[in-house]
Amino acid sequence: MKHLSKLFVAALLLIGFSNVQAQDSNNPWQVSFGANAVDVYPTNQPGMGQWLDEYFNVSDHWNILPSVSTIAVSRYVGSGFSVGARGSLNKIDKWGDTDVDDLSYYGVDGTIKYSFSEGTVIEPFIEVGGGYTWIDEIGAGTLNGGIGFNLWFTDNIGLTLQSSYKHAFEDYLAPHFQHVAGIAIKFGGTDTDGDGIYDKDDECPEVAGLPEFNGCPDSDGDGIPDKDDACPNEAGPAELNGCPDRDGDGVPDKDDACPDTPGPVELNGCPDSDGDGIPDKDDACPNEAGPASLNGCPDRDGDGVPDKDDACPDVAGTVANNGCPEVTEEVQKKLNEFAKTILFDTGKATIKPESADVLDQIISVLNEYPNSKFTVEGHTDSTGSAALNQKLSEQRAESVRKYLAEKGINPSRLSSIGFGKDKPIATNATAAGRKENRRVEINLVKE
Repeated sequence: MKHLSKLFVAALLLIGFSNVQAQDSNNPWQVSFGANAVDVYPTNQPGMGQWLDEYFNVSDHWNILPSVSTIAVSRYVGSGFSVGARGSLNKIDKWGDTDVDDLSYYGVDGTIKYSFSEGTVIEPFIEVGGGYTWIDEIGAGTLNGGIGFNLWFTDNIGLTLQSSYKHAFEDYLAPHFQHVAGIAIKFGGTDTDGDGIYDKDDECPEVAGLPEFNGCPDSDGDGIPDKDDACPNEAGPAELNGCPDRDGDGVPDKDDACPDTPGPVELNGCPDSDGDGIPDKDDACPNEAGPASLNGCPDRDGDGVPDKDDACPDVAGTVANNGCPEVTEEVQKKLNEFAKTILFDTGKATIKPESADVLDQIISVLNEYPNSKFTVEGHTDSTGSAALNQKLSEQRAESVRKYLAEKGINPSRLSSIGFGKDKPIATNATAAGRKENRRVEINLVKE
C-alpha cells in the first residue's frame, strides 16, 4: 500500500507538470517544493485541543520530516485563479499530546487558488480543494481549505508559506492541519524578441524594444515608439508625431515643400513674403502681392497683363499690345479730325497760335496710348511747283512733330513725312477741294 501510494503521488505530479500552462499573466509555470508539517491537535476532536488551540506549538504538536517533503504544481487560468496538484509525505510521531510510532503520511490534493494581488512582491492567497490522504494504512478523501502568501524575491523566485485544514470524509481518518513552507519558482514565459518583456505584455512581440514603451523599439530615440512614430528613423517632437521640422514652422519636413524656410501650414510650410496666398516658390513676383491668375504678380491697371510685363502699367490695354491700349479706327479718325484743323501761316510751316487748343487735344489722345508710335504726315494742294509743295509738306509735318515732342510726347514715338500734292483727298480743281488737300494727318505706325 505504501509503495502504491508513492507511485500514485508521483503519477499525479507528472500529470500536473504536463498540464501546467500559466501561473500568472506572464509565466506559464509555477513549481514549489519544500517541507510540510502535520498537526492533529487544534482540531476540536475528542482528546485534542479546541479550534486553533496551541496553533503554533511546533515542538509539541507539529510533525516535520526534515527533507523535501512537498512538491506542488499549478496552472494559472486567469483573473487571479490557478489550479494545480500537490503531493506530500511525512512521518507522524506526535498525535496531539501523545507520542506514537512513526506512522507514514501521504497526501495527494487538487487545488484551486485565488491570488489577491497578482504580480506584487507580497502575494496573499486563499486555497480550496480536495484530495486523498493516507496515515499509515488508513486512507480517506478530504476537503481542504487554506490561506498563505508568496514572497517574491525576483520575478520568478520566491518563498511560499501556507496553512491548510484538511477535513476527512471518513471518521477513521483524523482531520488535521497541514503547514507548508518552500521555494516557489515561476518560469516559461514567452519572450519572442528577447527584450525581457513577455509576449503577453509586449505590444511589439516580434521586435526587441524598451520597457517604457511596452516592448516596442524607438529607433531614433525621440521618446516615441516606432509603431506610433510617423518618422521612426528621424528624431522629432511628439506634437509632430515624431517627425523633424528643420525650419521650426510646425510643418514636419516630410510634408514641408520648403523644409529649410519657415512658412505657414496652409502653404505646406513655404513662405509667402507678399502675403498674397501664393508661396514664394510659385510666385513670379514674390515681393509684390498679386492674384493667382497672374502667378502672384500685380496688375495696377487691371487689364490682365502683370505690371512686370505691361508696357503701360497704369493704363489699361490689351494682352496683344503688351498691356497698352490699342488705337482703334475711331481713335484714328478722331486724331485726323483734330489734325486737319491745324492752321499754318500761308506758304510757311509755322503753326498759327489759334491751333494750340486742337494740338492740346491731340496730345491728350496720344497720351492715352503711350506705347503706340505715330507718323505726322504733311500734305499740300497742287498749287505751285511739286518741289516746293513737297518741301512745304515735309516742313509742316516736322513742325507738328516737334511741337508735340516739346509738349511731352516721347520723340521716339513720333516721326514725320511729307507727301506734297501726291495724296489728295479731294479735287484740286476747286477752292474747297484744295482746302481739304492742305492738311496734316497723324497716323498709327503699325508694327
